[in-house]
Amino acid sequence: MHHSDPFIDDVSADSSAEFPDRTSMMEVRLQAQEDEITLLKSSLADALRRIRLHDQLLPLLKVLPPRRAQSLNLEDALPPEPIEETRAKLHRVPGMEEEDEEDKEAGGEQEKELSWTSSVEEPIQPTMIRGLLKEEFQHRSCSPDEPGSALTSVKTSDQNISSRQSIKMFIRGRPITMYIPSNIQNYEDLKMEPPSEKLELDWVYGYRGRDCRANLYFLPTGEAVYFIACVIVLYHINNRTQRHYRKHTDCVRCLTVHPDRVRVASGQTAGVDKDGKPLQPCVHIWDSTTLVTLQQIGLGTFQRGVGSVAFSFDSGAFLCVIDDSNEHMLSVWDCNKGTKHAEVKSTNEAVFAVEFNPSDSTNIITCGKSHVYFWTLSAGQFTKKQGIFGKYKKPKFIQCFVFSLTGDVLTGDSEGNILTWGKSATFQIMRQTRAHEGSVFTLCTLQGGALLSGGGKDRKIIRWSADLAPEREREIPEKFGAVRTIADVDGEEILVGTTRNAILRGTFSDGFVAIVQGHVDEMWGLATHPSQNIFITCGHDKQVCLWNTEEHKLEWCINLEEYGLCAGFCPNGSVVSVGLSTGRWLVVDLQTREVVSESTDGNEQLSVMRYSPDGSFLAVGSHDNFIYIYSVTENGRRYNRFGKCNGHSSFITHLDWSKDGKYIMSNSGDYEILYCKLKHIPVNTHCDYSKDREWASYTCVLGFHVMGVWLEGSDGTDINALCRSHSERMVAVADDFCKVHLFQYPCPKPKAPSHKYDGHGSHVTNVCFTHSDSHLLSMGGKDTCILQWKVVGGSAGDSRDRLASVSSSSTSSPEPVTT
Repeated sequence: MHHSDPFIDDVSADSSAEFPDRTSMMEVRLQAQEDEITLLKSSLADALRRIRLHDQLLPLLKVLPPRRAQSLNLEDALPPEPIEETRAKLHRVPGMEEEDEEDKEAGGEQEKELSWTSSVEEPIQPTMIRGLLKEEFQHRSCSPDEPGSALTSVKTSDQNISSRQSIKMFIRGRPITMYIPSNIQNYEDLKMEPPSEKLELDWVYGYRGRDCRANLYFLPTGEAVYFIACVIVLYHINNRTQRHYRKHTDCVRCLTVHPDRVRVASGQTAGVDKDGKPLQPCVHIWDSTTLVTLQQIGLGTFQRGVGSVAFSFDSGAFLCVIDDSNEHMLSVWDCNKGTKHAEVKSTNEAVFAVEFNPSDSTNIITCGKSHVYFWTLSAGQFTKKQGIFGKYKKPKFIQCFVFSLTGDVLTGDSEGNILTWGKSATFQIMRQTRAHEGSVFTLCTLQGGALLSGGGKDRKIIRWSADLAPEREREIPEKFGAVRTIADVDGEEILVGTTRNAILRGTFSDGFVAIVQGHVDEMWGLATHPSQNIFITCGHDKQVCLWNTEEHKLEWCINLEEYGLCAGFCPNGSVVSVGLSTGRWLVVDLQTREVVSESTDGNEQLSVMRYSPDGSFLAVGSHDNFIYIYSVTENGRRYNRFGKCNGHSSFITHLDWSKDGKYIMSNSGDYEILYCKLKHIPVNTHCDYSKDREWASYTCVLGFHVMGVWLEGSDGTDINALCRSHSERMVAVADDFCKVHLFQYPCPKPKAPSHKYDGHGSHVTNVCFTHSDSHLLSMGGKDTCILQWKVVGGSAGDSRDRLASVSSSSTSSPEPVTT
C-alpha cells in the first residue's frame, strides 16, 4: 500500500544510499552487541543453575559416607537450564507467567510427556543422587560449560566413553561436545572433499524497485534488463527465459544502456566485507549479447557506491558517474580507455539522475533534492549553473528529467508538476504542467515526441502529446505500489517498474499484468513442497507467497497482520504452517488459501515449524526457549497441544525430527544441542546414543555431521541456515556474508572444502532443496531476492555410508587443529 505522504518514497529512495558504509558498520556492531547479550544471559543462567544445584546437594553430601561424597563430581551433575523464575526474567517478557499457568490448567499432565535426552556422557552416579536428580540428568545437553579459544575449532576429546571418541567444537570459546558415530573407525583419517554436485543459477525472483531508480530498460533482443541484489537479469518477456550478468561483487544500484542498444553500464554499492571494512565500488561496462565485461571503471575512485550512470549520446564514448559520497562526486570517463576525463564535487544533497544533453555532450544535467544543475564541461573543467525556479514554488525533490525533441528539458517533481526549462543559456522555466497527485516519479519519451509520466501517490501512468496535452491515462493496481520507472517496448506496449518490487507489462487499452513480482522487505521463512515443484516464502512485508519452480512464477500471495518468519509443509502436501512474529501460527490450505487452523504459543517470535516425517506431529520452535509439540489429525487441519520441550536456556534456532518420528534434535541461540524424546520411548543409560540416530531432515547448524561447515573464527551467528539434500549427499549453507555454500554430506571435519556462490547482496537467511534435489532455493534477507539454483553433476546413490567408506580407505594425515 502506498504512503499518503508523497515524499515518503522519495526519501526512502535515497536515504539508504546516503551512508551505506556507516549503516553497515553500525549493523555489524549491533549484531556483535546482541551476541554478547545472549552469551551474558546464558552465563548468568549457568551460574544460577550451579548455585541451585549446590544448595540441593549440600545437605545430601553431609549425610553421604566420605568416600562416596569425594567421588561425586558435582560438575557432571549440572542441569543445563536455569530455574524457571530465572528463565522468565532473562528470556521472556511480562505476561508469560500467566500463560504458563493457563497451559498447566489446560494440559495437566501432558507437559510431562516430553523430556530431554543428552548428547553428553552421563556419569554413573550413586543411586541416591540419581534418584534426586533424575529430571536434571535427562536434561543434560551439549551446552558449553568451560573456557576455550575465541576461535571456532574442533579437537578430539582425550577421553573414550565405552571406547567411543567424542569431539569438542569451540565457538566463541564455548565447547560443544559431540560423539562420533559407530561406523567411523578413525576420525583423524577422514578426508573431506567438495561435493561432485555443483550449482548453476537458474532463475532470479524479484526486482529492486522499492528504493532504486534507473533500473529497467528494454533491449532490441526482446529482453527487459533490470537488477536485484548483485545480479542483473535479462528477462525475455515473450519467451519467459532469463540470462544473468553476475560480475558485480555487491548490490547493483543503477543501470543505463549505450546508444548502440547493446552495451550496458551498471554501478554497484561499496558494501562491507565480513570484518565490516568497506569494499571498493565500481562501474562495469558489458556486452548484453555475450555478457562479457568490456571495461571496469573507477575501482578505488568512488566512495560508498555508484548512484547514477549515463552514456553520452554522440557515440557513447563517455560515461558520466555520480557516486554516493557526501559531495556526490560527478566524474566523466573515457569508456574505451577506462580513464577519468574530469571530476567535480556535485552537491551535498541527494542526487537522483544524471544525463548528457543528446545534442551536445559537453552539457550534463543532474537533479535531486531541491536542485537542478546544468553543467558545462570544457578543457577538463566543469562550470555549473543552477536552475532558478523564480515565481514557481521550489519543490522538495526533482525526481527525474528528459529532453524533448526540441531540446527543452522536462523535469518531474514532488509537487506533481512537469516543468519545461528552455534551452537558452539562462535555463528559465518556460511552463508548468500539472501532472500527478503526489510525486512525478518518472518520465519516458517515445518516438515522435510523445511523453509518458508515472505518478507516486496516484499510481497513474499518463501519455502526453509532444506539446504536453494529456492523451491517455491508466492507474496501476494498489497492491503494486507507485510507478517507479517506465520502459518503452514498441510505442504502444510498455513495461512499468513499481515501488513494491513488481514489473508490469501492458498497454493503455488492455491494462497491465505483472510479469515479475517479489517480496518488499526482509525475508526469513522458506519451505519446499514434499512432492511438487513449488515453495513457500514469508517475511517482514507480512506476505506469504507460493512460487512455482518450473514455471518461475508467483502462484498466489496472501497478506497477514504480522511478520511471517518460518514455514513448513505438512508431509501430505495439502497445507503449510506459517510461524509469525508474535507467537501466533497459522495453517493455510494450498488450494483454497484459507486459514484452516490458528494457534498461539508464547508471545515471542517463532523460528521453526517442522512436521514429523509421517505428519502426525508438528514441532514449533520459539524465541521463548521452548519447543511446542502438537498432534496433527484430519490431514493437517486439526492440531492439539501434545507437550512442550523445556531445556534450552536461549531461543530456539533450528530443529529436526528423527526418521522414526520419536526424537527431536534442536539448536539454540547460545549454541546448545539438545535431544527431545516423546514419552514411552526407552532411555539408553548412556547419553551418547543419539550419535547413530538417523534424522529425517538436517537443518541444525550445530551437529557432528556438519561441523566442517564452520569457518575458523566463526562467532556462532555466521551461519543462518543449512539444509541437507534428500539424497543425503550434500548440504547447502546460508551465511552472513552473502554466500551460498555447497558441502559434501556428511561434513564432520574442520576446514572442509566447498563450492561457493555469489549473487545475494545481503545476509542469506535460508536455503532449501526441492523434493527431488533438482534445485536449491536461497533467500536473501534485506536484498528481497530469491535465487533458484539448478543442481548439476554428481552421481546417483545415497551417501549414508560415505563416512564409513571414507574412513576405511583414507590415508590422509591428521589435520592440525587450532584450539
